[in-house]
Amino acid sequence: MGLEDSVPLVLLILALLVTAVLAFFLFKAGGGRFPWIQFYIRGKESGFSLPEITLLRRVAVANRLKQPMSLFWSVKTLDRCIRSAIVGFRAAGEVDNPRNTEFINKLLDFRARVEFAQPKYRLGLTSTRGITPGQSFKITLKGTGVYISKLVETNRRYMAITYPRGKPLPPGFSWKKQTLRVYFWRQEDAGYFFETRAIGDFLDRKVPILHVNHVDSIVRTQKRRSIRREARVPATLFPLKTINQASESEERAGGYRCKLLDISEDGAAVAVGGKVKAGLPVKIQTRPGDETLILNGVVKAATFQQKNNVSVLHIEGQRPSPPMRIKILIFVYALFDDEGKTGRKSGSPAVPPPAEERGKETDAENAQ
Repeated sequence: MGLEDSVPLVLLILALLVTAVLAFFLFKAGGGRFPWIQFYIRGKESGFSLPEITLLRRVAVANRLKQPMSLFWSVKTLDRCIRSAIVGFRAAGEVDNPRNTEFINKLLDFRARVEFAQPKYRLGLTSTRGITPGQSFKITLKGTGVYISKLVETNRRYMAITYPRGKPLPPGFSWKKQTLRVYFWRQEDAGYFFETRAIGDFLDRKVPILHVNHVDSIVRTQKRRSIRREARVPATLFPLKTINQASESEERAGGYRCKLLDISEDGAAVAVGGKVKAGLPVKIQTRPGDETLILNGVVKAATFQQKNNVSVLHIEGQRPSPPMRIKILIFVYALFDDEGKTGRKSGSPAVPPPAEERGKETDAENAQ
């Protein structure tokens, strides 16, 4: 056999040895109870990198999952594993260890990725016929302004919406035959836009409404970047001179009492007494459980409710520090809500870190 003939044979032997070594380590990593090669293949098909798949494998082994594949599609399984890791780090007194903080944040990234892969986030609405009654709308009318409305009911021919509230219109004005540009945000989904025409103005009814045409081609605009949780818990708002004053240090006094309406890792909505304009940098502090949550950001939109003298502020948040992000997402994902709080829990194993990483008050309690 010549040298040229032996080269392919050597390469074949090396390939077989590499495959055998890889299979051995995958077998040992899973304790021989699961076909981990398939796990890696599924991970690659799902778009995960090799280090990410290795991370997920360690999570599956530490939590003794009977179906490790569920980590690629089950939010419930991921919640169990994240909770287990946090509990273990707390029990060991290492929850603030930077390596462990990074590890938990990676798991939280995976969780968001799996949740946003669900059909309700990927597909969205294509027709107004799928809008749920109670959905709020922002309506613009050429040459006038922005009006607020809400879907009352829908049937085969049209939608009935509440009479738009906003800037006063000229005497004798009728919405009938007007072209309406409608914007709305569908909870846990995305923003939408459609253009329609009013086919009936029923101002004379006991409860004034409009009838508007259905649209079978609505536009899906900004998609949600993070999961948001409704809260409606007391909070404190601290106005900042500039966003450069932002910090995550807990304030002991001052600020304005407000109500936290919802929160995510990149924003929040609060209701606070008085009139507030967009553009204000703020710091929000709340304690819905054992942990104090702090989010800094800028008011991007403010809706003033004159009837009860309350402003609903929509805040675009700065990215929180890794430890604060974990605290916020523990609340957002309700990881410890079965205990009634985000406190300690014992009895579950942790996932080991990778070996290579070893005053003034304004009442807003009546805001809607």
